Parts: sequence; structure tokens; C-alpha cells
Amino acid sequence: MSNVSYEDRLKELGFILPAPPKPVANYVPVVRVGDLLFLSGVLPSRDGRLVLTGKLGENLTVEQGVEAARVAVLNGLSIVRSEAGSLDGVKQIVKMVGYIASAPGFTDQPQVLNGASDLLVSVFGEAGRHARVAVGAAELPRLAPIEIELIVELRSS
Repeated sequence: MSNVSYEDRLKELGFILPAPPKPVANYVPVVRVGDLLFLSGVLPSRDGRLVLTGKLGENLTVEQGVEAARVAVLNGLSIVRSEAGSLDGVKQIVKMVGYIASAPGFTDQPQVLNGASDLLVSVFGEAGRHARVAVGAAELPRLAPIEIELIVELRSS
């Protein structure tokens, strides 16, 4: 991605990272193993409150799910920044798993998760291309419509 920093690219796209979300149970938001960060599940929240609740295909549209996916992945990036010191320390987004609260018969989980995937590629370019899984779930914590987990490789220090 030329000489533009990922931090600058995020700003150019009009995104501001929130403060990293606090765990709501007995776990840590991220575990670092060597140059890999393993993020716990991240919900689409702002200031400790979910931006949307419900299920895709029931009371939420694909477009609303896409926005929730963006909010969740921005929360994930705030955790990455807090651990790495800067998004510029990212070498590769390795994998994303997205759990999408889905009504029976809803099969557009991949389109919902594209909200997060597209944002990662917009910010990180080729380094944002990742393996992923989009899974439909009957229920998610706190009635969240989506929960995202990430594995991120950092540049060697």
C-alpha cells in the first residue's frame, strides 16, 4: 500500500477507532503468541452499548448487518491498536470468523460479513485479505446481531 500508513488510511476513509471494548466476563480481549494476536469475540458496540440487537432475516436487514459488522471490526481494530501500539504494526489480517444471529432460512451470512471484510481490505490493502468463516447462529450474547473474532499477524519487532 505505498507509503501511506494504515492509521492514515483509516482516517482518510473517515473511520475513528473507539476505545477498546472491555470484557464482560472472565476472559481477556486479546492473547499474543509470538507475532500473532488472537482476539476474543467482538460485538458491534459503542460506549458499552450494542448499536443494534436482533437477528438477520427477522428484524434486521442485510444492510443493517453490514453496518454492525463494520462497527464490530472497528472495535476489533481498536484492540489490535491497543496491543500493537499502532495499526502500522500489522503485517497481515490472517483470519476472521463471523457469527451472525440468523432467523431460520436466512442464508446471506457471507454478505453481512463483507461489511467487515471490505473495511479490512480498504484499510490494509493486500495485507487485509484474509481467510474467513461466516456462520449463522441461533443466538448471540446480549442479543447482538454479529460477533467477530480475528487472528492478526504483527510485524516482527
